[in-house]
Amino acid sequence: MTPQLISKHPNMGTTIFTVMSGLAAEAGAVNLGQGFPDFECDPALVNAVTQAMQDGLNQYPLMPGAMPLREAVSKKIESLYGYHYDAQTEITITAGATQALITIMLAVVHPGDEVIVLEPCYDCYVPNVEMAGGVVVRVPLTPGTFKPDFDKIQAAISSKTRAILINSPHNPSGMVWRHEDMLKLQEILTPTNILLISDEVYEHMVYEPLQHHSASSYPGLAQRAFVVSSFGKSYHVTGWKVGTVAAPASMTTEFRKVHQFNVFTVNTPVQFGLARYMSDPKPYLDLPKFYQRKRDFFRQGLSATKFKLLPGEGTYFQCADISSLSVPEKDLGEAEFCKWLTREIGVAAIPMSAFYGDAFDQNVIRFCFAKKDSTLQAAIERLAKL
Repeated sequence: MTPQLISKHPNMGTTIFTVMSGLAAEAGAVNLGQGFPDFECDPALVNAVTQAMQDGLNQYPLMPGAMPLREAVSKKIESLYGYHYDAQTEITITAGATQALITIMLAVVHPGDEVIVLEPCYDCYVPNVEMAGGVVVRVPLTPGTFKPDFDKIQAAISSKTRAILINSPHNPSGMVWRHEDMLKLQEILTPTNILLISDEVYEHMVYEPLQHHSASSYPGLAQRAFVVSSFGKSYHVTGWKVGTVAAPASMTTEFRKVHQFNVFTVNTPVQFGLARYMSDPKPYLDLPKFYQRKRDFFRQGLSATKFKLLPGEGTYFQCADISSLSVPEKDLGEAEFCKWLTREIGVAAIPMSAFYGDAFDQNVIRFCFAKKDSTLQAAIERLAKL
């Protein structure tokens, strides 16, 4: 007989992204739920990876990552944000941002340590803290604007606070932290030993007139921060699962102690291909304009509907308030509305309530516009019924 397991995580279910993508496939709906492009990446990137394979770069690379890629990442950060990370001791290549985040938690969070998480938040944050034995302290972002409430953040800090996790540009809302926000966070953290975990996977998706403010740009934050980014997001290759962590040498040492035993290292030819591709900064420098056009196309298409569109400052997500729609299903609540929208209207979206521990409902849902124009147009035509 198969041994009976006692679950270590009895409250941990299937992610909302898996649920809604499955429902979209079942219903034949346009999937604007899960955040991935439905278009191809630059052929030059595929060629660079193919060339690396053909050149025989198919065995284990160094545990922290291929040195050419770490050097390219260090150069990019210094060019954009003015802070130098040593490629040898302060940059690590990870199997995507998700692996980066759980590795950070396992490396620095001790049982009973508190980690401040700002809600709504990406769904892996809370389980990562809990799997490391930490205690999640949930602090809400301001409803409606999703801006940080520093009074509440300050009030949440205790003698047990080990780290605070921030995300800008913000998934799911698309909100972007301002320069003054980063300065305020730096002021709050300066007299403490609290670590900062800065999830910046959408760093190259910030739209005019705003700009991305990396924790790397602020010395008082950089000296205590793990800064996480993602090639999958920046280069339209989410399935490659390659990310980065930049952190001071002493913090990187602890990070790598865990990294070497939960993944060891990352796909070799992809790393060398990415390093070659990064020699030209144009693809990530042009990314904001690329996605801003898609955002504007999608927003314009919904302008004649009764969806109330929230500001789309960054990421490739557009949030919409459903409270003014004329259909009675708007009163079902976000989660049930999204299921109805998928089955009956043929467009999959994600409820904002899925990003809160208490399923806080604001009548807001999230669409992903990282899609072909034809895909967005098909969704727009279906949503026009509402």
